[in-house]
Formats: sequence, structure tokens, C-alpha cells
Amino acid sequence: MKREFSESVLQLKQELAYRNYSSRTITNYCECMMALETRLNKPLDQISESELKSFLHYLLVHQKKSTSFINQNISAFKIYIQDVLKRPWEDIKIKRPRREKKLPVVLSVKEIESLIFHTSNLKHRAMLMLMYSSGIRKMELLQLKPKAIDSERMVVKVVQGKGRKDRQTILAPKTLEVLREYYKRERPSTYLFEPQGRKGTCISERTLDQIVKNSASKAGITKEVSTHTLRHSFATHLLETGVSLRLIQELLGHTSLKTTSIYLHLTNVNPGNVTSPIETMNI
Repeated sequence: MKREFSESVLQLKQELAYRNYSSRTITNYCECMMALETRLNKPLDQISESELKSFLHYLLVHQKKSTSFINQNISAFKIYIQDVLKRPWEDIKIKRPRREKKLPVVLSVKEIESLIFHTSNLKHRAMLMLMYSSGIRKMELLQLKPKAIDSERMVVKVVQGKGRKDRQTILAPKTLEVLREYYKRERPSTYLFEPQGRKGTCISERTLDQIVKNSASKAGITKEVSTHTLRHSFATHLLETGVSLRLIQELLGHTSLKTTSIYLHLTNVNPGNVTSPIETMNI
């Protein structure tokens, strides 16, 4: 049974909704602040800088929460202080923890091929192929509707993806073939991928995560594979084939090129295959 939000958290929720944050972000931020109030047994407007720091330390050290989760808490509290209470944030000066510099897991082309080959269920295969061949995020895949597949222009239309942004990415011919076969068999009503016997609803994140892990296990892949691994692999493989980082940024829907540049550290570049620009000169 869900607990009701306090007055302070409801004010935060209203502010986030007014600023057009996604429903998922609103829920995450409000739950973070509700946990903060519960832990300290006082409303948000009475929580001091030292108390917030103590709570963040508890999350990081004792609950082993990620730096991303810590940053969510800081962002939520900052919006409440600055935009709901209209107090200066500079007086608090909570510094964000340094992010861990971990490179994402990437599969080779052969491993992706094996992953898809060992996915016998048609719906599951269509999902994995679409995620890898277009680079869309997990939630973007789950929220896709049939009309998002534009076979005339060979693009996938992502509507209100992360950051409330629309974008277009690649629709691969091989993926389209499998999607057509799947659509003829399943005839989804609302979402492109719907649970068996539950038309009009979308598949859960947990189910999709399990599909990917099961396929990786059947393919004998020992790397720590997740749904996001397909997206990372898509970007890395494009970069290795010579697609510009700027275009990959657009396809992935990254706001900053700095986010996309992580894939420069993951590519297999052979200097022997690179021709110096001097070779094109008439000297």
C-alpha cells in the first residue's frame, strides 16, 4: 500500500508537474523526498544542510546507493528549496559526489548476432532487434506504438523520449522484416509490444530485463548484459564503421556531445587502417 505524500512533497510534485517533468521523474523525486522526511521525521522545509548531508552519507555508505541516486536526491531538494520555498540555494551549497568513471559493457557484433539467434520467441526477437538496430532506450521501446514505425522513410519515431524530446532514429530493413512478421501474428492494439493476453498495456521493465538476460545466457555470453548494453553496442558499432559522433548523438537523443563521447573509449581502432591526410595532397 502506497503512503500518501506530505504537504511539502505535494508542493514539490506540483512544481515538477508545472515544469513538465516526466511522470517517472516526478515519482522518483517525490519518493526520494518522502524517504528523507521519514528518515529525519520532519517536513522538508525544516531540514537543514547538515541533516541533508547526513542523509546522503547514509544512502551512499550504508545503503550503497549509486551517485546517480544521490544526485536525484540533491536535485529534488534543490528544486524544493529554490522553486517552492523561494530560498537561495547558495546558502546550502551541497556538492554532488564525483561520478564513477566506469565504461559501459559493449558486446561484439558476433555476440549481438548470437544473442538474437538464440532468441526463439518472435516477439522477444523483434524487441531485441529493434533496441539494438535503432539504439532506443528501454522505456522508449516499451512506450512505442505501431505508428512509430515509419517503413516509408525507414525511421523509428520516438515520441517524448528522455527529457521530453521527440527524435527519429534508424529503422533497419532486417528489423522491419521481423517486425512485420510479428505484427501480423500478434496484432497489438495500443502499444507495439504488449503482454500476452493483456491488450492495451505495455510490457514491464522487469520483463524486458529478464528477456535480455535469458537470451544472453542461452547465447553463452558471460558479460554483465542489460537492456542498455544493446544501446551501447549500437553506438559503438556505428562509430567503428565511421559514423560521426555528432550523428550518433542525434540518433541516441543525447543533449550533450560529451555524453556520447564515452563511446570513443570503447571502439576498436586499428591505426594501420587509417590513412594520413597528407596522402591526399598533391606534393
